[in-house]
Amino acid sequence: MRLTLIFLLTSFFTFSQKDSLEFVPLIGIHVGGHLPGGNLKERFGPNLNAGGSFIMKTKKNWLFGVQSNYFFGKNVREDVLQQMRGADGNVIDNEGYPADIRVSERGLCVHLIGGKVFPFLSANRNSGILFMAGAGYMQHKINLFDAQQKIAAIKGDLRTGYDRLTNGFSSTQFLGYLFLSENRIANFYAGIETFQGFTTSVRKLNYDTGLPDTKPRVDLLYGFRIGWILPLYKKRPDDYYYN
Repeated sequence: MRLTLIFLLTSFFTFSQKDSLEFVPLIGIHVGGHLPGGNLKERFGPNLNAGGSFIMKTKKNWLFGVQSNYFFGKNVREDVLQQMRGADGNVIDNEGYPADIRVSERGLCVHLIGGKVFPFLSANRNSGILFMAGAGYMQHKINLFDAQQKIAAIKGDLRTGYDRLTNGFSSTQFLGYLFLSENRIANFYAGIETFQGFTTSVRKLNYDTGLPDTKPRVDLLYGFRIGWILPLYKKRPDDYYYN
């Protein structure tokens, strides 16, 4: 049993050292979830996110590329419709009935990113501990959907006075593990990520308060992400040649 274990471990590390580092473009899609922090937690609760990326991995395991995230959720803590609610807490429509209005979170981030893969105790030299960081743009708002179109106060462009549209510069960091398989089929990564948004309101006036919103914000997100990757390897030469 001991000899078998030693043989397997020796084979594993020997095989890993023979793997060649490759330059390869990586196309990825990902999903995850976030908890808000800073000013953002006063407006929203936990959310979900999905997105994509295009990254170039060099032969020295450096990474360069672009990444996008779309985040969404139903946990809206800032009640922008408070003045429209009746005694029972429902928003009243034009005909005096409870309105069918749905309030949700919508947001996005786009970042230029860079990073490195550290092949520590990995299956091959193209896999390992993954660290990335980047800088870019963050935007978020409160999405109001009037299903029956019976609330005059948020009809058409009037809705923008309640949506709290906010955007600005942001940064991001990711720490996890990247796996690129030898058979080039199973390729994925997973880890934790953070975002820091330095944002301000786009709207000149919030209609529900009658006040301008000019204060700078620090919007934070903490969460996890798992992604699937399509590596665009160059075609390898055939192992055998025939005359």
